[in-house]
Amino acid sequence: MSTKIYVGNLPYSVNDDILQSNFAEFGGVSSAKVMMDRETGRSKGFGFVEMANAEVAQAAITALHGMSVDGRSIVVNLARPREASGGAGGYSAGGYNTGARSDVGYGNGGYGGGRY
Repeated sequence: MSTKIYVGNLPYSVNDDILQSNFAEFGGVSSAKVMMDRETGRSKGFGFVEMANAEVAQAAITALHGMSVDGRSIVVNLARPREASGGAGGYSAGGYNTGARSDVGYGNGGYGGGRY
């Protein structure tokens, strides 16, 4: 089973090919991707590498974490699962949620009525 690694604080000069070649010396690399800004097309300074198995991934993390690349100390660790966001504007998969507050919603205070 493959293991995904987060690589942070990358210099903007690093691309997918460079990232893959740096990790390939530790074992099989399934994929290497530097995250790019959609608007500018410039690197965001971090990426992900997918290694063939956990043993080679751990060897790469141990060897490369804190290594200086173009004057920047890179961060290398296991990638965490993406956290689900609640979305913007108070909406979520379950619909609009006012929470446990009874003073939020229509007709409860504010202009034109409710509690005082």
